[in-house]
Amino acid sequence: MWLIARRSFAEGWTRLAATLLAALFSIGLIAGSLQFALRAQEAVSGTDASEYSRADVLVQGGTTDADDPFSAPDGRVALSSVAGRPGVAAVAGDAMVPVTANGSDGKMILSPAGGGTTLRPWTSEAGLNPYRLESGRAPAADGEVAVTRHVARAGKLDVGDPLKVLLPKRSGTMKIVGIVTVQGHGAVQSGDLLLAAPSSVQRAAGLPAGTWQSVWVRAAPGVPAARLRGGLARALGEDVTVRTAASVRNAQAAELRGAGASIGGAIGMLSSVAVFVGLFVVANTFGTLVRQRTRRLALLSAIGATPRQIKRLIRFEALALGAVASAGGVLLGYPVSALLTRLFAEDGFDISAADAQFGWIALAAPAAAGIVVTQFAAWRAARRAARISPMQALRAASADAPGRRWPRLLGALAVFACAWLFFGGVFGIRYEEPPGPERTAGVCVMVLMGCMTTVAALAVLAPFFVGPLGGLVGRVGTAVSGEAGRLARATITRSPRRVSSAASSLMLGVALVGSTALIVLSVNARFGAAGDQVMRAEHAIAATGVTSSGPAPLPRDAAARAAAVPGVSAATALTVSDVKLVDPPPRRPSPEEAPEPVYLTVTGADQATLPSVLRLGGRLPRLGPGEVGLTSTVMEAQKIRKGQKIVVRGAQGRMPLTVAGAYHDPSHLFADQAVVSPATMDRLDPDASTRVVLVRGGSERALSGAFANAQGVQVLDKSAYVKTAAGAMTKGMRVIYGFIGMALVLALFGMATTVSLSVGERTREFGLLGAVGATMTQIKSIVRWEAATVVLLGGLLGIGTALGTAYLMHVATGSSFLAPNPPWWLFPAVIVGAAAVTLATSALPARRAAAVPVLEAAKAE
Repeated sequence: MWLIARRSFAEGWTRLAATLLAALFSIGLIAGSLQFALRAQEAVSGTDASEYSRADVLVQGGTTDADDPFSAPDGRVALSSVAGRPGVAAVAGDAMVPVTANGSDGKMILSPAGGGTTLRPWTSEAGLNPYRLESGRAPAADGEVAVTRHVARAGKLDVGDPLKVLLPKRSGTMKIVGIVTVQGHGAVQSGDLLLAAPSSVQRAAGLPAGTWQSVWVRAAPGVPAARLRGGLARALGEDVTVRTAASVRNAQAAELRGAGASIGGAIGMLSSVAVFVGLFVVANTFGTLVRQRTRRLALLSAIGATPRQIKRLIRFEALALGAVASAGGVLLGYPVSALLTRLFAEDGFDISAADAQFGWIALAAPAAAGIVVTQFAAWRAARRAARISPMQALRAASADAPGRRWPRLLGALAVFACAWLFFGGVFGIRYEEPPGPERTAGVCVMVLMGCMTTVAALAVLAPFFVGPLGGLVGRVGTAVSGEAGRLARATITRSPRRVSSAASSLMLGVALVGSTALIVLSVNARFGAAGDQVMRAEHAIAATGVTSSGPAPLPRDAAARAAAVPGVSAATALTVSDVKLVDPPPRRPSPEEAPEPVYLTVTGADQATLPSVLRLGGRLPRLGPGEVGLTSTVMEAQKIRKGQKIVVRGAQGRMPLTVAGAYHDPSHLFADQAVVSPATMDRLDPDASTRVVLVRGGSERALSGAFANAQGVQVLDKSAYVKTAAGAMTKGMRVIYGFIGMALVLALFGMATTVSLSVGERTREFGLLGAVGATMTQIKSIVRWEAATVVLLGGLLGIGTALGTAYLMHVATGSSFLAPNPPWWLFPAVIVGAAAVTLATSALPARRAAAVPVLEAAKAE
């Protein structure tokens, strides 16, 4: 049997190569998906570097958000009130000013893994300074800054280079004088840091001399941090919050670990689609490889090989194939992961700070998956081959062995039951969790997993559909091609498993393309229609680039510059900040679960000009100071009534607001949850970023001229801005497109491999047809009609799966953005593309098989 295995490898290397490539690409996709998920999780939660690493106690002005360990305190504290107290060895002032930095190419530098970029003071106190200069020197004068290593690498910057920054109230250029690391890392837990002279940071934060947002404290020798914290809390009173630095570091690390687990889980769910496609393709192609050797295996049985020996032979081949494909697939996973990382960064989430993973999970898991799936495919194929009698194999080498229908039906029902495990979870999520983007995303992933499982069940049932469809195609073929059509009908109906194998891969590809196209077209159409309905302004001033929290901010004077352009009748800046809803308190999901904090995105807009640039639904009155308008969705979810007083916590602390009315932004692009006047926004967050300036009147050319010297600022018309804003709302879609695209390529490659192998296995049959008078044209016609059956079967089942996926997403989420209303041209275009791919992959093997001499074909297996 060992000698027979060696001969099989030597003689059938072309067939093995095709199957090996399918397995290698499949395992590469699995390895790349796993590598990307591990890298994303490492980027979010992997760094333990903290700017508080040398501090023992933090004295923070006012209060802090207990649910957000990265938030800035809302008060002020004097450095002199802390220095010199008993147990205090050293103090240093600290402030956090959000900032946007641009690299040498003018593009915005993304902070690692969704963190922020903040301007912080350089700490000259040696006992408290956690920064290690890798090159350059410390900042000393205005306009000088030291940056963390990630900023320098991501922006391709070095010591001496200018750094363009956008602060909340101004923009400017700073000179990089140093590059630093923190505890050996290029960033800290909160993200990237720009370190400037303390006086520069105080002015940027609007702090009086001698006061800071926080004060770092180093305890005197022999004084425990907990005891010092208690003493300072009693001495300084209730106007400050005193915490140990270790508790802050631990809270930040726990928050990052939770975020890393959440992101890793979400990417893992998405990766599972790619894993499913990979396993599906490997099992299908290997099953085809073994099936076309049925005659040889049956003859081995005739000369004395036992079923156990035949099974061992196939399993050994599968082991060798899986081992080689696993080694190559693991290596291929690294460029796949790099591509996904690049796509993720373009959506505003940079995980490049995490290095490529070389742990046992990243290396062993995809390799083990490759070996396991090839062994599973070999087990199914070996059982089938061992049951075929020699006489049956000699009678019809290319015909399928007759089998019982009930095992296949029961197997399909079992797979359908697995699919309903996902669908049941979908409706459980819908009825237990409040509406929101997180629920919608989770429901969509669950529906997609259920539909992919349904594809597997349909693949099990596919042979049952081959007979009716083959008969229909055969009748058409007979009418068009005469005898060639009749022969095509006979070959199709005689081998339903061979046809269904190719159709299953095509079905998977059509389902992926159709589902993705339906979702993208529906979302884009809804955003476009709703955006045109809401936006009255003809132009929008926006910044280029996307951060993890949305569009990049604009300079604060953008509205004034736009209003000064001749012909402009209204220029309204939309400022955005997130606040925490304190009262009414969040509701418990269940008596056993703690309530989740509720954060609202608040939009600040000039109430006099807002109606000129936006058409919001409802009857929202002009808002005065201390008033807020809430969307009807928020009011319903939080049980808030018109006229009710609520309490929110912003950057300046707690603030009571009166709900003046409800409104609706059907586009979700401009004022998605709450809206306030500029005066109220200044009290909530004086450093709120300007996301867009909506302009009524004027010309695009004149506006572009007014912002010609503003780097990273663009002037867009209505449709272009709606498209840009919608892209920011759907960040992460590029990664989804990447996963789906690679899975599609893999599915089509699997189909091409299966079709090529199925045509090649009939070399003997085609040669004998040639011997009895069939022409090369007739043989090609037979192959084309069989390909038409593959297209028809795979296309119909794939389109049905795509429509079912879109409809279930719409029903489960209730979102108008996921309406299953495909344009008339979508599915004809998909079918035409599927037909082109199928015919292209079958044409060359058919030509080669038809050109084989008769005697050589008669010897073929």
